[in-house]
Amino acid sequence: MNALHLRNFTLLVNPASGGGAAPDAVVPVAQQLREAGCRVDVTYSPGPKAMDALVGAAVDRGDVVVSVGGDGMLSSLAGAVSLRGGTLGLLPAGRGNDFARMLGVPDDPRDQARLLLEGVVRRVDLLSLTLGDAGPRRVAGSVYSGVDARAGEIVDTAHWLPKQLQYPYAALRALATYTPARYRVSVDGEVRHYDAANVVVANSSFYGKGMKIAPHATLDDGLLDIIVIEAAGKLDLMRSLPKVYDGRHVELDQVTVLTGRRVEISADARVPVPVGGDGEPLGVLPALSAAPAVVEILPGALAVIA
Repeated sequence: MNALHLRNFTLLVNPASGGGAAPDAVVPVAQQLREAGCRVDVTYSPGPKAMDALVGAAVDRGDVVVSVGGDGMLSSLAGAVSLRGGTLGLLPAGRGNDFARMLGVPDDPRDQARLLLEGVVRRVDLLSLTLGDAGPRRVAGSVYSGVDARAGEIVDTAHWLPKQLQYPYAALRALATYTPARYRVSVDGEVRHYDAANVVVANSSFYGKGMKIAPHATLDDGLLDIIVIEAAGKLDLMRSLPKVYDGRHVELDQVTVLTGRRVEISADARVPVPVGGDGEPLGVLPALSAAPAVVEILPGALAVIA
């Protein structure tokens, strides 16, 4: 790459990602970027409010903002970078790394550095979630409610397990204890009702460390993929879990796949239905009698190196 066209980088690191893996992951990549002649600033996450200021300063300098961490870190930075009109890079160092998987970000540090230096900047969609009184929140990969949101809560307490077992353990435990909910799902104004275990509104195909929950989703089609997994016996749901890893679950009778640009969701259940997004707990779904949660697609909202 011609020195006149070198990119400069601000690497924002979540030191807790991947059980503390992020600080080690950033070192070889930052070194290679500096050896290539780039200006590289590495900052460890001081908290969400300070991160917004750091993103603003980096974009104002013309830096590529690089998320060093997991999907939650990536999602928060994607929203901030997109609102500022900047460019995002990814250095996956979390447990799931599903958005990086969708973009094809390599695992080897040398290849990661090469991608940051030479990769094409492409525009991808983001999700906008409005839930309760909070203002719109930008999410990169997916918003999910029900069993999978409960699994997300469980995986945060499963650090005692090897990384490769944390998500399967959390999924099975969530399935073993789930109670179905009565959902109201409106897609572009068309209302449907389901007794369901899970409803996912996806931009990316992957979540839960490689589960291909929305196999036909793409990041730049301007559409949401909505996956409804209707209530079934707990053993049946557990038996079907392996199918999620290659996308075959969408062939099951209890799975409905929809597409649209705006989704409204509410639900009644014996206990509040949790909501998550990109590995982070986001609250609970409104009851059927309340104003619904709203998820909308933001076409081409984010510039990312991929």
